[in-house]
Amino acid sequence: MKVKIGSSKIVRPLYDDGVAPGDAGEWVPLSVLDKVTYGEHVAIIYAFQPPNPPNAALELGLAKALAAYREWAGRIGVGPDGQRSVLLNDAGARFVEATVDAPLSVSLPFGAPSPESRQLHPRIDAVVELVQVQLTRFSCGSLVVGFAGHHQIADGQATGNFLGAWGLATRRLPAYPIPVCDRGTRFAPRDPPVVEFLHREAEYKAAPASADTDVGEDEDEFFAAAQGKVKVHRMHLSKEFVSRLKARASSGLPPSRRGYTTFQTVVAHLWRAITAARGLGAGVTTKIRISVNGRSRMRPPVPREYFGNVVLWAFPRADAGDLVSRPVGHAAELIHRAVAAIDDAYFRSFVDFASSGAVEAEGLVPTADSDETVLCPNLELDAWLGINFFDLDFGSGGPFYFMPTYYPMEGSLFLLPSVLGDGSMEAYVSLFENHLDEFKKICHKIT
Repeated sequence: MKVKIGSSKIVRPLYDDGVAPGDAGEWVPLSVLDKVTYGEHVAIIYAFQPPNPPNAALELGLAKALAAYREWAGRIGVGPDGQRSVLLNDAGARFVEATVDAPLSVSLPFGAPSPESRQLHPRIDAVVELVQVQLTRFSCGSLVVGFAGHHQIADGQATGNFLGAWGLATRRLPAYPIPVCDRGTRFAPRDPPVVEFLHREAEYKAAPASADTDVGEDEDEFFAAAQGKVKVHRMHLSKEFVSRLKARASSGLPPSRRGYTTFQTVVAHLWRAITAARGLGAGVTTKIRISVNGRSRMRPPVPREYFGNVVLWAFPRADAGDLVSRPVGHAAELIHRAVAAIDDAYFRSFVDFASSGAVEAEGLVPTADSDETVLCPNLELDAWLGINFFDLDFGSGGPFYFMPTYYPMEGSLFLLPSVLGDGSMEAYVSLFENHLDEFKKICHKIT
């Protein structure tokens, strides 16, 4: 696939009255939930069937959406108070126009993300723009939209809201939903603070002594055992497969107990299958890092329209041998308990700890580390179920394909609803090639 870049420009917010609200030099401090997440761009890719509106219409819609979601058009830096903040300067988003002189089906048959996928969105490293968009037109009339947004500005829910608003604005409709932008004041610590949980072991860790510190013996052993190239596999989970999986997982529960959810069951199945494919056995602890949206968990609830991050993580863990040998319901129960524990009390405790000054005094750093490339024996899950990513409609209907870009991080796992809209799901699994071959053999076996 040869992608030709036609233009690259900056798109600034377009206000209805031509005047930006508030002070153009205002600094908005990042919340403690913003600062603990990944400090990098996350890229996603959409594909739309023709006909599609012209690039100028999408550019105008983006400018109008940025006027509502103004922080996306700012820049991250250090504010006057010394805190990491967003400068509301309307510096704008990157807007790239590109073409491919071939049909989409020939140029990039959609399956799992590959290194070629990265040509469909702007670079996501060492950039100052907080939002970057690339429109790639193919000779068949198909349009691929690559979107990259800085994670510390918005989590998945907030990003999905913005993308839906961009589609509406492109159709000359009011950008909706209107974001709730109060990240600088919403998550205030309690007085006195109440730190009930071990946040030094979950969201924060001690900074590494130096960049050339030797890896531990366990890590070194896993690196040596898992040689090969990281590849991404797209696993389709049909509605029927998921139903059978749920029935199997919940079969041992008492009648009074509600069955395991689709999320708990599917993640439990994937955790077990990946652990088996890696060849991990008794004596090795495996855990999953699971993103937990706190909007409905906090009290009072945080509005779905809140623009920022409201995510912490659950860490279910198990002995690898025990996990594989016991039925899927056991893994589902571990996930159920770990996720349920990330409740309002946990979020409030985290806010109190992160606001206490202990992070700075002890030189702690977030455990959300994008520099990690091998997670074995662990997994990191991003579940985009329930996020309105499919609401992006520029006037000719929603996307016919949607996927994350290619992330060559061994052990990363993305879980998405299928664009088919029939209750099926897609799992994007990144593993070393030799482990992936084994995973493909067993991933549809229900045990």
